[in-house]
Amino acid sequence: MVGRIALFISCLLLFQATTAPVTILFYGDSLTAGHGLDSPDQAFPTLVEKKLIAQGKQVKVINSGLSGETSAGGLSRLDWVLRQPVDIFILELGANDGLRGLPLDQTRKNLQAIIDKVKIKNPNVKLVIAGMMVPPNLGADYTSSFQKIYPELAKKNNASLIPFLLQGVAGDEKLNIPDGIHPNPAGHKIVAENVLKVVGPLVK
Repeated sequence: MVGRIALFISCLLLFQATTAPVTILFYGDSLTAGHGLDSPDQAFPTLVEKKLIAQGKQVKVINSGLSGETSAGGLSRLDWVLRQPVDIFILELGANDGLRGLPLDQTRKNLQAIIDKVKIKNPNVKLVIAGMMVPPNLGADYTSSFQKIYPELAKKNNASLIPFLLQGVAGDEKLNIPDGIHPNPAGHKIVAENVLKVVGPLVK
């Protein structure tokens, strides 16, 4: 009798383990937070979650976007965010560094430090880096060097890369709120598709 109970418990634990949802953490700034939208549910992290669930995948998305966040700010609040286990970590930071013209070496260092902390806390985590660009008014050398940060970090850390998060959205006034920087609901739908192309295959 005791043996049967032990077997039942083992099977139950195995079932729970195999059916536990994949936790996806979006870690970013106002783009991830959904700045300018009527509801966070209109932001691309929630849209990605809904799409994956519709595909029959068990996922739990956590939106840790914070408007105005820089790479340094992201590094400083990371420990609090990593109190929960994460299966897929999507890093979307650095754009505010670029818009402020902050030193690129510091941005790169902060992003790498974030990645290192995530790996230490969750050794089996799948990393995704969202590539960003900055306006050309900061100078050709700065904008080019900024853009290279993301593929270089992805290669160094064996992470998946979203080449440009705002592909198909940036610069289109019909897809952005009046500030011309943040996507509107229609824009977030396109951003979600950009993310899904990379994140979808990582969710088994």
